Amino acid sequence: MADPAVAALNSLLRGTSIDDHAVALKLANAAIKASKAKGSNSSSNPDLPTAQHTRIVALLKLDRYADALRAIAEGGAALDKTCVLEKAYALYKTGDLDGAEAVLQTAGPAEHRRGLKHVAAQVAYRAEKSEQAAAIYRELATVEDGARYGEENDLRINLLATNAQLEWQGKGWAVPDDQKKPAREELEAFETAYNAACGCISRGDFAKATVLLKRSRNLCEASEDLSDDEKKAELVPIIVQQAYVCIKLGKLDEATSLHKSIVLSEVSDASTKAIAQSNILVLQAETNPFMAQRLAQAMPEIVGNDRLFGYQTSIFKRNKYIIDLQAQKFAGVERKTSALLAQDPVPSISSTKCELGVLNAAAACQLQTGKDALKQTLPLLEKRPNDVGLLLTIIQLYLQLQNPTPALYLLEAFFKRLEVANTPDHADVRFAPGLVALAVALYHKQGRHGAARTELAKAAAHWQQRGASAAAGSGNPLVREAGIGLLHSSHPSDLAAAGNAFTYLVAAQPSDPTATAGLVASFATTDFAKAKPYLDNLAPVDKLIAGIDAEALLEAGVAVLPVAPAQSKKRALDEPGQEKQPQPAAKKRRRQKLPKNFDPTKKPDPERWLPLRDRSSYRPKGKKGKKRVADSTQGGAVREEETLELAGGAGSVKVEKAPAGGGGGGGGGGGAGAKKKKKGKK
Repeated sequence: MADPAVAALNSLLRGTSIDDHAVALKLANAAIKASKAKGSNSSSNPDLPTAQHTRIVALLKLDRYADALRAIAEGGAALDKTCVLEKAYALYKTGDLDGAEAVLQTAGPAEHRRGLKHVAAQVAYRAEKSEQAAAIYRELATVEDGARYGEENDLRINLLATNAQLEWQGKGWAVPDDQKKPAREELEAFETAYNAACGCISRGDFAKATVLLKRSRNLCEASEDLSDDEKKAELVPIIVQQAYVCIKLGKLDEATSLHKSIVLSEVSDASTKAIAQSNILVLQAETNPFMAQRLAQAMPEIVGNDRLFGYQTSIFKRNKYIIDLQAQKFAGVERKTSALLAQDPVPSISSTKCELGVLNAAAACQLQTGKDALKQTLPLLEKRPNDVGLLLTIIQLYLQLQNPTPALYLLEAFFKRLEVANTPDHADVRFAPGLVALAVALYHKQGRHGAARTELAKAAAHWQQRGASAAAGSGNPLVREAGIGLLHSSHPSDLAAAGNAFTYLVAAQPSDPTATAGLVASFATTDFAKAKPYLDNLAPVDKLIAGIDAEALLEAGVAVLPVAPAQSKKRALDEPGQEKQPQPAAKKRRRQKLPKNFDPTKKPDPERWLPLRDRSSYRPKGKKGKKRVADSTQGGAVREEETLELAGGAGSVKVEKAPAGGGGGGGGGGGAGAKKKKKGKK
């Protein structure tokens, strides 16, 4: 027989709609308590599970997730099987993502399948499995079976947030191109405008993000569905993002004023509060890095479901290291980053590890640049040859010195070491899009265009072989650019490599017009049979040239830049009623000065620019002057002197050295034609 209290609750729930969840919880607890007092259970009282379910839902509505989990555990296995959705959601809200994922794998009631997918997408998003979350949201958006009113807007909001997360994680290739551009309907609600702005921030489009954030703030402030407290809570993340965009755009004063409008003590969300504090420290480090360093050390670590995402945690650590460097804590930063790099010596292109390598190099050279920095960082590369961040830092230093040759040599040596390893992970690093782009840019800088095309062909072939793996998606943009670059060559092997690249892209993305056009262009001159099936997919020529008047273009001729007309020396006539323009003062010509007694009929002396003593007409006066001229070396023989040491250490004396051809005093032989001196009379 059913318990009267439980039956009364069920009758009340069927006949009324209770908006106060505290009241619903009070009634459910009273019914369950009365049922327990009479010793009835779910088998003898079929209305008891309804009361228990009501209590669990009321607890979830009141954000008492731990109490909801305890209530599910107290209800036994039958209630646990019925409340799969509620249990998974409670585990998700308490931060137990692994437990929530395990519960979701069990089959819940059929009417809750769509709700379970929503929770599964939320769990995947919080666990940073953004690709899985995006796939679930796209499935829910296409399959409308069981959808409820207003669900479409929620799906759009969540999908925009997931796409922004993918961009921040470096997986922008997983976001379709049509979803990267903000649509008109995304400007109708402040949530969609905010998430669209986050997507623009993740792609570095700060100008567009500024417009979207302003739109989101205006819509939030004008909303009639939110109370004043709710508006204040919703405006905090919008203002924090606005301040971040201002910092990235260099508008530091505007960012400071935005941060001053936020009262951090009133911010309830721990992650938003931490981000605002970190951005304030970055601004403070510009004026007082020592105070900013002290405040950065005092920031608490966030745990639980409010913890930061992985990429946010990496940025927090990077900011703290940068503040330490500005405070001249070089030894501490070098020691900490070296320890972290030593834990994983395997080469990696993850932003976190590359940033550690850059920070370690900056600490080692104490923020120096140029040759002084190279002297400190090159020995580090010998110790850590697989540190990509350190390698890129040294390459940047060489490029700043306008010396790309050693930079390219170091990059090629790094590539050879990775090729020798011959493992999939090393190969992915070897053909990472960023490193390949750097190598191609250096090749082009040196005029080695053939080597650049060879590098592109090798990279495209690698990512085509990795097509079946999940990591291959990151290489699709590189394969596309490699195909475009190879099309610039007329060599058959380059065209064949471009055709293979575009064939792979067409198979992966049949709707990509760039891949289809590239495939046709690659095989048009070498293998037309392969290009012919795709000709119909291209836009017809008539459509491309529609609205273009060829005859008008021919009559107009070739467009040239306008040439500024030569200014006439004559003053133009003033029009009637026009004020006279002030004319610039005429430049006074300098009068040429001539020397006194100048006779234009006489020819000037060509030696007038030489000093007096160097002229041919110079005649010295006196014996000393004539001797000085005779001893001068200009145009004459140079007299050689030698120093002779006097006996007994009495000193030394300079004497004129005897000519090489003269004979000695003892009848020594001179040259063949040398005359001997006659002996004087005794």
